[in-house]
Amino acid sequence: MSWWWAGTIGAAKARPTKHQSVALVVGVTGIVGNSLAEILPLSDTPGGPWKVYGIARRPQPSWNADHPITYIQCDISDPQQTRHKLSKLIDVTHIFYATWSSRPTEPENCAVNGAMLRNVLEAVIPHAPNLQHICLQTGRKHYVGPFAMQGQIKLNDSPYHENLPRLDTPNFYYVQEDILMEEVKKKEGLTWSVHRPSVIFGFSPYSLINIVGCLCVYAAICKHEGTKLKFPGTRVGWEDYMDASDAELTAEQLIWAAVDPNAKNEAFNCSNGDVYKWKHLWKALAQKFEVEYEEFVDGGERLTLEEMMKDKGEVWDQIVKKKGLVPTKLEEVGCWWIADYVLTYGTILDSMNKSKEHGFFGFRNSISSFASWIDKMKAYKIVP
Repeated sequence: MSWWWAGTIGAAKARPTKHQSVALVVGVTGIVGNSLAEILPLSDTPGGPWKVYGIARRPQPSWNADHPITYIQCDISDPQQTRHKLSKLIDVTHIFYATWSSRPTEPENCAVNGAMLRNVLEAVIPHAPNLQHICLQTGRKHYVGPFAMQGQIKLNDSPYHENLPRLDTPNFYYVQEDILMEEVKKKEGLTWSVHRPSVIFGFSPYSLINIVGCLCVYAAICKHEGTKLKFPGTRVGWEDYMDASDAELTAEQLIWAAVDPNAKNEAFNCSNGDVYKWKHLWKALAQKFEVEYEEFVDGGERLTLEEMMKDKGEVWDQIVKKKGLVPTKLEEVGCWWIADYVLTYGTILDSMNKSKEHGFFGFRNSISSFASWIDKMKAYKIVP
């Protein structure tokens, strides 16, 4: 189940009354942040007992409210608001930074995401005397480049390892790493780690790139309309090997790096440790929603999910009302562009050797992970 314990996720745990560590989770409603909010308060989480502050731009949603955290609504792109709200958190010992903002171009992404990280670090580092470690979550784009540039850049061969040189292209992950290195030097003894997951399987209706949630919405619409679940990808997307990163596993690696001396001042890949094919997950998706599916067929014009779903807003409204789901709009839960991207590319894998050599042995079965996050989307009534 994880590197430190087996089978305790989801078990009822008494909230600690005395805290050894204090976490600031930036992006607490995101796909990894929500898992951090669930795992950190557990009584046997390493480094604990933990007190947890959770930061997000929007009001706390119902599906995040049952975590025993202190929720702080804050727009970290606003330096004054960030300084006002976060400089008061003088007891923070660890920062978990797991958020990002999307802009039309990569130079814009570099500017806004770099500024957001710097705003947080400048607000916290000078005012938290016991701050020990900062975890920065980035991702696979470190190796394959920005989405808009892919196909135009010469890539290194996979499986990717952490010591590969940076690509010769703008990338906001590189900007964030440089800012992190600059800021940690301002406090003696402050350590850091960088975490690079692959496609993340997890739960968050607020995530910009929740592939599981997106496909659940697509399957629910197919079920409602009585149509088959067609694979909107390519032959290589259907047949080639892929890897993924379970959101809980990613959260566990961040926590490990925060408290284990062997993980300090290092970058780590984070994937489940196995491979899968979308042809296998597609069958599992269809079974979960009791809908017929079609295997990939060569020939004919490929329809993207963005095209197929562009006029389905009213259909989703009907499903939400009929099934009594948490109120959402299709554009909030249907990040079609990421599905259209992920379902088309061929084998790109990373290496977990460095992570294991430093002491992290967590893993997940990707097919089981995919199914479990569908179950969670259903349990919280995000999808029927």
